[in-house]
Amino acid sequence: MHDKNALTVDTFFNGSIRVKQDQAGYRFSIDAVFLAGLAEPSPEDTVLDLGTGCGIIPLILAYRHPKIRIYGVEVQERFADLAAQNVKENCLDDRISVHFLDMKMLTPDTTSGPVDVVVSNPPYRKAESGRINPDRQRAIARHEIKISLKDVVETACRMLRTAGKFKTIYTAERTADMVIQMRLAGLEPKSLRIIHSKHNTVGKLIYIEGKKGGRPGLKIGPPLIIYNQDGSYTDEVQAMFNP
Repeated sequence: MHDKNALTVDTFFNGSIRVKQDQAGYRFSIDAVFLAGLAEPSPEDTVLDLGTGCGIIPLILAYRHPKIRIYGVEVQERFADLAAQNVKENCLDDRISVHFLDMKMLTPDTTSGPVDVVVSNPPYRKAESGRINPDRQRAIARHEIKISLKDVVETACRMLRTAGKFKTIYTAERTADMVIQMRLAGLEPKSLRIIHSKHNTVGKLIYIEGKKGGRPGLKIGPPLIIYNQDGSYTDEVQAMFNP
């Protein structure tokens, strides 16, 4: 019988970052590593991660960008506790703050004012779509049970300064939903990349950036290919794991 509180430890950047997460239940995916690798905040930025899970994105961003300040918000108490533990054990509590909070309740007071960048890996599936995972953690992380796409985008806009940026990875099949919600909230889609497993495969994910109060004009960047034909990571993806 599995201990539902059993943890595993993953290491990044030759052991510089150690990430504890539940052995059972929801575990972060490679999408989080992509988002942390593509987000590229400016040196003095304040960054907000909506739905931080075990804190993986703030941990990678803090390692990569030593001058930024990061806030992580998580609606599931177990994850919020794990994220806070990971931050403390990586000695990053002076730069990362974790809040156990429903993002719909967030105000700029929580982050000492509007932020420069919001990152998020929102739940990809509508609450009523597909088989709901019987594991409650996984279900909430993957389906719009507690948080909808609209909630994520509206929270991002509310928390950003004017001209601040929202950066997210989302399922490609709901690209239209994402673009519409961003526009309705006042976040103008500015750049988009499609993420493919290999060359000549259908894109399953998108990386999209929006700008609060931005002018219309969307640039489509080069595709992000995850794997070479031999199954190894491409140079761009491998660089995201390198110290």
